Parts: sequence; C-alpha cells; structure tokens
Amino acid sequence: MSINTQPTASHYIGGAYVEDTSGAPIDVVYGATGEVIARVHAATPAIVDRALEAATAAQKTWAAMSGTERGRVLRRAADLIRERNRELSILETYDTGKPLQETLVADATSGADALEYFGGLAASLTGETIPLAGGDMVYTLREPLGVCVGIGAWNYPTQIACWKAAPALACGNAMVFKPSETTPLCALKIAEILTEAGAPPGLFNVVQGMGEVGAALVTDPRVAKVSLTGSVPTGKKVYAAAAGEMKHVTMELGGKSPIIVFDDADLEDAVSGAILGNFYSSGQVCSNGTRVFVQTGIRDAFLKRLTERLAGAVLGDPLDEATNFGPMVSEGQIGIVERYVRLGIEEGAELVTGGARIERDGYWMPPTVFAGVTDEMTIAREEIFGPVMCVLDFDGEDEVMARANATEFGLAAGVFTRDLARAHRVVRGFEAGTCFINSYNDAPVEAPFGGVKMSGVGRENSKAAIEHYSQVKSVYLRLSPLEAPF
Repeated sequence: MSINTQPTASHYIGGAYVEDTSGAPIDVVYGATGEVIARVHAATPAIVDRALEAATAAQKTWAAMSGTERGRVLRRAADLIRERNRELSILETYDTGKPLQETLVADATSGADALEYFGGLAASLTGETIPLAGGDMVYTLREPLGVCVGIGAWNYPTQIACWKAAPALACGNAMVFKPSETTPLCALKIAEILTEAGAPPGLFNVVQGMGEVGAALVTDPRVAKVSLTGSVPTGKKVYAAAAGEMKHVTMELGGKSPIIVFDDADLEDAVSGAILGNFYSSGQVCSNGTRVFVQTGIRDAFLKRLTERLAGAVLGDPLDEATNFGPMVSEGQIGIVERYVRLGIEEGAELVTGGARIERDGYWMPPTVFAGVTDEMTIAREEIFGPVMCVLDFDGEDEVMARANATEFGLAAGVFTRDLARAHRVVRGFEAGTCFINSYNDAPVEAPFGGVKMSGVGRENSKAAIEHYSQVKSVYLRLSPLEAPF
C-alpha cells in the first residue's frame, strides 16, 4: 500500500495516532493473496482507558456547540471522504478483499452520505413546547447520551464506522469505535478525516482488539450507549452485558432473509435481485436474501438465466476495476462456507454451479447455487455469510409467506412481482425490518435499516437513528401560583 493510504499506527485517540506494541499483534491479511499486509496491536487496558478519557472530555466540548456548528464539521468530513474516495476505496479493498469496482461506489461513498445526512439534521434536533391549563407549560430538550461505543463488523468497515459515528456525533455524543480485528484499517482513516474536518480531539477514537477489548468498552461505567454490528451470538453477549449496566443499545445482527419470485416477475430484474442479494461482497452481507423462493412456473427459466448471468462473474485482481467478484475475507470464513456446501450436498440439495474452492492464493469461492432446497435443510436455516444461494420451489402465496417467515431471523425480505397489490400485501406480511419490492439490498441513508426477532434491536440511519443516540428531558414551567397542602 502507498504510504498515504495506510494508517500509521494501531489506534487513534485524542485526535492523533497512538501506538502501543505491548498489545497482542493482529495481522491484517489480504483476502486476494493470503498475504499479511499490515499489523496492528490490540488495545491494552491503558489504551482503552485513554480512549474513554479522551471521549469523555471531548464530548463536553462538542455538546456545548450548536447543532449548526456540529453539522458543519460532519458535512466537511463528508466532502473530504468524497475527495479521497479512490484512496479510501483502495484501502477498503485491501482490508476486505472486495473488488475496487464495488468499493468505489458502495463503501466510502455510503459513509460520506451518512455524515452529510446527519450533518444536515444536526441543527434541527430541537425539543417541543407543550401548553397546559392555567398558562403552565412543559418544554422538552433533546440531549446527547454521552460517550457511545461502536463495535463494527468486518464486511463494511468504512461504512459501518460512519453509520455509527454520524448520528452519534450529530446528537452531541462522542464515540470510541472498535473495528473488527479482521478489517482494522479503514476506521482509522475516518477518525483522521473527522479531526481534519474540525472535530475536537477525542471526539471519535478508534481502538483495536478482540472480544476482551469490546467487553471492556461495553461494561465501562463511562459509556452510555453501545451499538454493535455483528453476528447473533455476539449480539446476545453484548446486549446482555450492556443491559446489566442499563446502557442504551442498538443491535444490527444477521439474517437468513427470503426473496420471493412470483411467476409474473420480470425475469431479468428477479435474477438481478438474487445476484445482488447473494453475491455482492462475495455474499458477505448481513441482509442477504439467501433463501430465494421461486414459483414453480418460472423456476426453470430463473435457474437457466441465473446460470447464464453468473458466467459473467470476473474473479480477478480486486484492484482491477474489471473484476466484479472478489475473494472471501479470511481462511476461517471460507472454511465455514466449505462446510455448509458439504452439508448441502449431503442433505440432498442439487448443486447447480460453483461449490468448490478455487485453487489459487487467497480465499476464493465462486458464486454457488443450490436448487431443490427444502426448508429443513441446514443451508436453508443457518446464516452462511458467503456466496451460497438456496433456491426453493413454491406454489402459492399463503404457503410461501408461512415458509418465508419460519425463521428466528427477521432482518430483510424482498418480493418480485408485477402485481403491485400483491407486492404491498406480501411486504406487510413479512416478519422483517427492511423490505424490498422489485429490488434488493438498497441501503440509502434516508431510510431506516434494521431487523426484528433475532436480527436486531433499534434502527440505523434516517431520523429513526436520532432516537437511539439522544434522550428527552422534560421541563415543567409553572406560571401560576404554587399551592401546597400545608
């Protein structure tokens, strides 16, 4: 990596890079080659304490500023991210292995959108006046929570850092962010840019580490709020730990989301939706629609066209913009996917395409499709988090709705049909927080994003996120004489 692309130390605290090599070393491995491209060190207790102290001090300064002033800083950071989109996208590609063709349009740009959107909202975060009988009144103040902790997943390191930082900072909070140990680099550049944009030193800090660092942050009494993006098992642990300290929590977890394709769907759109919902980011997306229910009348045509389209996947150098399908993030993750492929074959699913690891350096699994999948198969029930699509047959609407909802998860769901009355009926019936009609995996910052059931608590993005990063104070103002019983 070029010297101006790579962060210069493991942590970012108090507006500057900080190194402490006494922490456990964490290798950063490039998924395309398996090479170690960087090394960071896990935060020691002293580093964690330093970050929380810096955030606590900066938060008071930041909260005393007007919303207009805070918004100006966030919008300036968004401009800087856009100016440096290629540099940040290259770093994201090295961090995750995702192709540059994708990172140029879906990662830093999404982070910039979030900072711009919440920067625009910051000045509008006001309370209300409630008139009462006799001339008395109540007025409310919307106040920050204090220091927030963000814990990121490894699939969208730049985007997730911004999705958590933007609403938190807009509301007047400070943040300590712990990226995934698998992709630790990108958040450091976001911290650097926020400082350059005028954020007080310590407002957004980044510390590295594994679960024990996250646990130390989540349970610290200086922390008011925890926001996690990750797996359901991790979410349960973090949620329980935060609840024990009565902290505010947002959880954006995993899913096993359905896509329903009716006979009357536009075939090309339905195939496009299935590709975007299964193979973008090499299938490493929490909201992916990995159970694709296809009505029997269109099933054969769907599989034929899908197979033809998948032949257009270009598995090459991720830094070549002609490449549109990259490696998986790690040896561990591709091992998980290989295990699920074996289970799918053993349990009787039909392997249509893919399924075998590509023999080259790095962690390459091609787009993989199973047909003839039934609801009880392991690959239809458990989140794989890799490029594996399950195609299931169905006959009628009532039947497929019951099957689509028969899961502990509820993050996303999609439907493809030309019958808009049916489309609206279906999305109302979905037990999912984020739904799509004739599209899939769009994530504009203006729209709430999050799940129900085991897929999460709370919402990210949109005005809904403001409620999760602020609290309301009520003030009773008496203008009439005050009476007491004695």
